[in-house]
Amino acid sequence: MRMFSIVAAVVMLSVVVARAEVTSGPQVGERVGAFTVTKVAGNADDGVDAGKTLCYRCKMGNRPVVMVFARSADETLAKFLKKLEEEIAEHQETKLTAFVNMIGTDEESLKKDAAAFVASHGLTKVAFVVPTQSKDGPEDFKIAPDADLTVVCYREGEVKANHAFAAGGLNDASIDAIVATSCKMAE
Repeated sequence: MRMFSIVAAVVMLSVVVARAEVTSGPQVGERVGAFTVTKVAGNADDGVDAGKTLCYRCKMGNRPVVMVFARSADETLAKFLKKLEEEIAEHQETKLTAFVNMIGTDEESLKKDAAAFVASHGLTKVAFVVPTQSKDGPEDFKIAPDADLTVVCYREGEVKANHAFAAGGLNDASIDAIVATSCKMAE
């Protein structure tokens, strides 16, 4: 009977993880192409003023980058970004960097909400931008409509890792996995 309970628990956990993860964004081995965004807030040291429209991916060049596409900004995202900011500080020599693309249907609300989120959480090393194709991000990136969060880790333009989650799917274990991937990519 105990063995049945353990097997049932493992199966249930697998179902929960399967529901949380979705396929979204450029996949491992693919190239990250150029796209246009407007910087909203964050990372004052990147040389890009808030309100400027540019290709942020191009600006980052061959550096190790954690590129996030988020449909919502909540406390779990803030927790993830704070851990990521710690790693960015620790990997200054390799110039690890990150930026968050806020996506959705109302571009002006996205900009306003992103600026408020950055200010309320004291984020200083991660830039927040809004893509010109703000509903689902750049079309050729194939950001899934059911993905609340898509994290693409790339270096020299090549995707090294991809993590995507439905709403509520980001948790402590997945945060640790993404941060570990970021660290490995920066080494």
